[in-house]
Amino acid sequence: MIGAEEIRRLIPHGGSMCLIDEVVRWDLRTIHCRTRTHLDPAHPLRRDGALGALHLVEYGAQAMAIHGGLEARSRGVTAAPGLLASVRDLRLHVQHIHDLDGPLELHAEQQLASVSGWLYLFRALCGERLLGSGRIAVMTDHNSR
Repeated sequence: MIGAEEIRRLIPHGGSMCLIDEVVRWDLRTIHCRTRTHLDPAHPLRRDGALGALHLVEYGAQAMAIHGGLEARSRGVTAAPGLLASVRDLRLHVQHIHDLDGPLELHAEQQLASVSGWLYLFRALCGERLLGSGRIAVMTDHNSR
């Protein structure tokens, strides 16, 4: 497993905006992450005490960023910074996520990787319950290095 300290070295999200607690497993195409940050009353994305299911997109994007960082590191390089370009086929099956009992299980599968960006499918679950899914495209910014 890969913990929060190592995750913070892989992605640009700092402090409480680093939403993923651990990487359970990963390979060159997929990643499985786990977190309980959605239960934190001081979560930076909460509004009026609630954390909407739409924020699962940010959780999915961070899982992707971690995967990109791990994959790049395995090749001896650093991943280029990325910008979320689009979210497609988003399906949300709950309204909020702050009131779930257990950890979020985040799964992302790389569909496309090129010098200009990445495309991933993602799923978010709590136990066996599917919370949301979709496709996220990220454009890389090679000029910011």
